[in-house]
Parts: sequence; C-alpha cells; structure tokens
Amino acid sequence: MADGRVNNKGSKGNKGGRPSKAEEQKLIEKLSPLEEKAFKALDNAIQEEHSWAVKMYFEYMYGKPKEKVEVTNIQEQPIFPDLD
Repeated sequence: MADGRVNNKGSKGNKGGRPSKAEEQKLIEKLSPLEEKAFKALDNAIQEEHSWAVKMYFEYMYGKPKEKVEVTNIQEQPIFPDLD
C-alpha cells in the first residue's frame, strides 16, 4: 500500500492502542508526587478566576453538558434547472 495505511498502528503487534495496565500504573506512580502541586495550581487558577480553570473544575466535577446537534434536511436543487 502506497497510501500510508500501514502506518496507522492497527492491531498487528503492540504498536498502538491503549497502554497496558502496567504502563498506566508506572505513569500513575510517576505523577503521584505531583498531585498536591497540581491541585494547588488549579486552586490558584480558580482563585484568580481563570475561565479555563473554572470550566475544567465543573467539567470534571459534574461532567460535560450534553451537546445538542440540530440536523436540517436540505432538499437537493439541480445545478442547471430546466429552462422550458
């Protein structure tokens, strides 16, 4: 294949996809010492009323609001109408 699909990290081997539980656990162990600093930084940003911090807090605390998608049905019109 010349279009590059072989580089999409499919199911062959262990090239892509979700990290293993062991890899996730290693990452959690690395990040755990920074937890207090991260919460303090978020607290400071909320105290300073940064909109991104307030938004992040509410999205993690209560979940993102459901998005409504409005679909309209557009009728096809001919490009060249019949000229009778």
